[in-house]
Amino acid sequence: MANKPQPIAVETPTQDEASYEESHVHQVYEEIASHFSETRYKPWPVVESFLNSMPVGSLGADVGCGNGKYMGVNRQTFMLGSDRSSNLIKIVCERGFEGMVADGLDLPYRDNAFDFVVSIAVIHHFSTPKRRREAIEELLRITRPGGKVLVFVWALEQTKFSKRNFEPGQQDVFVPWKLKTDPSKVYNRYYHLFREGELDDLFRSVPGLTIDTAGYDRDNHYVIATKENV
Repeated sequence: MANKPQPIAVETPTQDEASYEESHVHQVYEEIASHFSETRYKPWPVVESFLNSMPVGSLGADVGCGNGKYMGVNRQTFMLGSDRSSNLIKIVCERGFEGMVADGLDLPYRDNAFDFVVSIAVIHHFSTPKRRREAIEELLRITRPGGKVLVFVWALEQTKFSKRNFEPGQQDVFVPWKLKTDPSKVYNRYYHLFREGELDDLFRSVPGLTIDTAGYDRDNHYVIATKENV
């Protein structure tokens, strides 16, 4: 479509990063939550396989759970969801899942509480390398020793079949969203697009974990890691 809004390259903040993310991530998802939820219903195969591999009775956390589409994949585990968007959490609860509003950098869970943790298409919304690293550290904190962590992020490298149209080399962008109820209004969400190997390096910068698998799937990079015993 000729009039479809395209991603815009942006400069990332050098201070007050939390306010930047509040304006360009959190408030946007509050506004688009209902429409966004309608487009999020099919689990990605790697995530589905990971969840179905968890032992019966495992306790998991979905950090940045959105509308909770992954929380019912494996009914033989129990999952708690969290998201910054209260409107998305309302949808989670309406679907019969356990969800709460929480900050991904300050999760309301005890250390070593979960057998597994997933964070799908979330960490790319943090606007600095430091904050992205802190997000992974927080996922690791709440995972028990020997537990698993799965993270997906959008990739800079897109296949020719992708609906995403990014300028080569532009890693920090606003990605537009149009509400079907008001196409004249465009909401811009901040994303950091990860280069190949960048997510792996970010995990390696965090002590106390081992990378089990790293890969590329559906125009995303992902890492599965195990928290080491201490």
